[in-house]
Amino acid sequence: MNDHLSLTGPLAGIRVVDLSRVLAGPWCTQILGDLGADVIKVEQPGQGDDTRKWGPPFLDDGSRDSAYYLSANRNKRSIAIDIAKPAGADLVRELVRGADVVTENFRVGALAKYGLDYPSLAAIKPDLIYCSISGFGQTGPDKDKGGYDFLIQGMSGLMSATGTAASGPLRTAVPIADLSTGLYATISILAALQHRNRTGEGQQIDLALLDTQLVMLANQASSWLNGGLEPRRMGNQHPTISPYQDFACKDGQVLVALGNDRQFRDFCVLLGHPEWGSDPRFAISSIRSGNRAELLALLEPAIAQWESAALIAAMEAAKLPGGRINSVPEALTLPQVEARGLVHEIAREDGTPVRFLGYPAQFSRSPATYRAAPPRSAQDTRDVLRQELGLSDAELDVLQDQGIIADRL
Repeated sequence: MNDHLSLTGPLAGIRVVDLSRVLAGPWCTQILGDLGADVIKVEQPGQGDDTRKWGPPFLDDGSRDSAYYLSANRNKRSIAIDIAKPAGADLVRELVRGADVVTENFRVGALAKYGLDYPSLAAIKPDLIYCSISGFGQTGPDKDKGGYDFLIQGMSGLMSATGTAASGPLRTAVPIADLSTGLYATISILAALQHRNRTGEGQQIDLALLDTQLVMLANQASSWLNGGLEPRRMGNQHPTISPYQDFACKDGQVLVALGNDRQFRDFCVLLGHPEWGSDPRFAISSIRSGNRAELLALLEPAIAQWESAALIAAMEAAKLPGGRINSVPEALTLPQVEARGLVHEIAREDGTPVRFLGYPAQFSRSPATYRAAPPRSAQDTRDVLRQELGLSDAELDVLQDQGIIADRL
C-alpha cells in the first residue's frame, strides 16, 4: 500500500499541492506532512528544487541531493511538471481540484500567466487554502522585489543587533527569516483550515519574509516602539537582564542565565560573595542591568577561578540555570536528546538511510509520523498522475515525450 493511502495524524485527509521551493515553503509543508497531510511536491523537470544542489555535503546514493535539501522535504511525493506549458498547468489544476491547500513562493503575479494564481484556482476550487510566500508580500512598493533570508535579516534590523561592537553586524547561523516564515505559514494554514471547517470558505494567505522577521524581533522591536530604546550589538549579553551571558572559567566558557533577583542572590552566595546580592547597585534587576559594567568587573574574575564542570555542577545543585556551549555533534548526542527520541532515520526507496530531526512536539493522541524519506526529484510523477488523475501509461508516455512531465532527473 502506498504511504499516502495510510496516513495518520491530526492532518490525515488533508492534501497539499506544494509549488514552493528552497526553504520557507518546504519547511511549512514538511511540518504539514509530519502531522499527516499528503504533500505533493511539484518540481521543475530537469532542475528540481534549488536546494538539492546546495552542498556539500551530499547524500551518496547517486542522487547527489544535498543535506540542506534533506532537512526540509520528508513526507512528500515528488512530481516534475513543466507549468510553463499549458498542458503542464492543466495537470496542476486537476491536482488542485482534489487538494485542500496550495503553497507557492513565486514572484508576485508570476503564476497568473499560467492560470495558477489564487483567483484562477479559487474559481475551480472555492474552498481552497492558498498560501503565498514572498520576500515583501503581495502589496506595497517592494512587492516585485525578490527576497532572500540574508537580505531580510539585514533589512529587518536583526543584523543591527546581532554580533558585537567589534564584529559588526552578523547573520544568524541558521536562515531564521525563512524558518520562522515557514512556521507562520503552517500556523496560518491551520487557522485557515479551521475557518473553512466553520464557514466553508477558502482564502489566500499573504505571508512576507520581511513582515515575519520584523515580528520575530519581539522584545527588541517593543523596546524601540514603546521606550525609544534602539537595540545594539551586545554579543551574548541580554539587553535587559544581567548576568545573562557566557563567562570564562579556567578551562572554557560557561553560560549563566539568571532571570530574576532570587537567582542572582543565590548565585552570589555560590560564588562566595553574598554581599553582591544585596548591593543597591545590583539587588534589583532593572538597576543591575544599568550597572552591568560594574557588576561584570566583579563577576568575571570570580568566575575565572572555577573549573567549568565544577561551576555547572554547583549551579545545577543550586537550581540555577547554567551550562556549556555544545558543538552540534555534542548537542545531538546529549542524553536528554536521546531520551526525547528526536533523532530519527528512514530509508529512501533504494535503501539509503537518511537521518533527521523529527517534529519537536510530543502528542499524547496523534503523534507526528515519518512515512517517507525526502524523495528523489520526480520519483513519484507517474504514480501520482496515474493514481490521482487516472492517466494511463500511454498518456504518461506522451506527456513525458513532450517534456511536460519528467520521471526522474
